[in-house]
Amino acid sequence: MADSSFPLDPLATPSPGRGSGLSPQNRFLPIVVVPDPEYFEDQPDERPGERRQPTRFLSDASQSVVSENDSPDVPFRYSLNPYRGCEHGCAYCYARPYHEYLGFNAGVDFETQLLVKERAPKLFREFLCRPGWRGEPITFSGVTDCYQPAERRFRLTRGCLEVALEARQPVALITKNALVLRDVDVLSQLARHNLVEVSISLTTLDREFARVLEPRTSTPAARLRAIRELSAAGVRVRVLTAPILPGLNDSEIPALLAAAAEAGARWASYTLLRLPLSVEPVFRDWLHRNYPTQAPRVESLIRQTREGKLNDARFGSRMKGTGLIADQIAQAFKVFSKRHGLTNPREPLDSSQFRPPRDPSGQLRLF
Repeated sequence: MADSSFPLDPLATPSPGRGSGLSPQNRFLPIVVVPDPEYFEDQPDERPGERRQPTRFLSDASQSVVSENDSPDVPFRYSLNPYRGCEHGCAYCYARPYHEYLGFNAGVDFETQLLVKERAPKLFREFLCRPGWRGEPITFSGVTDCYQPAERRFRLTRGCLEVALEARQPVALITKNALVLRDVDVLSQLARHNLVEVSISLTTLDREFARVLEPRTSTPAARLRAIRELSAAGVRVRVLTAPILPGLNDSEIPALLAAAAEAGARWASYTLLRLPLSVEPVFRDWLHRNYPTQAPRVESLIRQTREGKLNDARFGSRMKGTGLIADQIAQAFKVFSKRHGLTNPREPLDSSQFRPPRDPSGQLRLF
């Protein structure tokens, strides 16, 4: 059963390397752009989805880089995000609606119009110099991936990690990109002081499925290599089998956890697929375009975990779902996590070593 409020767009074919070809209506803007099917029938070379969509990097003039969160479903209070938007192009990404606050759409714009906080390391230093800050852990990538391809060029995550090392500031990182290995030198130094934990998202072991599901991120083999090499360097690693997509990757839970444990992960966790706001049309378009025969069953299974809907925004249930299917996923995850030794208590990061970094103004401290 489809939601008629989000009709599928037959012209929405993503360009190579993009997860979405949609330009869904921005819920904050009154203007609606609707492609004319009759025009494109006569002009096949101009079909919108067949044009290559280059990535544009826009300067983000934010005056702060650390955000505070009070959601009871999110296990961290502070987060740092050097980028807004994400080139990885995952159709399921819950961060897509945030791009609408910037005047963009949550579809192809989210993947191609990236805002770069070029002053992120400086702003992070200023934050850590605030009077009263005591080094509470900060999570990198609470929204978009801090190791997305743009990081190769801008190196903002690395710059922030170097500030964290100077200040003995504990940090946790979440990523699905093996680019994290570039910074193993800094991460291993943080690890010696119990100041870092890295979470690697692993959604499938099938290379081809991963390329369709997450177009511009690392292959499953590369993510397992990242787990292995980080662990060998003394960095604590958690695997996130997130999200679990009923009918698509839930059957892989045993194999995912076995592979992660063999690579050296210490803990595991998962979240169920969420389709808030404009994520729903983007995901449904992706699903019907790539898996048309499976789409009705997948949508049915999703609804069975969301009390008949495609999304449930309620605290307490939005991350794990409800009902028989959700319970089966939870039970399978629990059994195989325990079997593979991924249920050990997590040692907290050490905030006691925090010391304010050098003030960006160069001013020396009196106390």
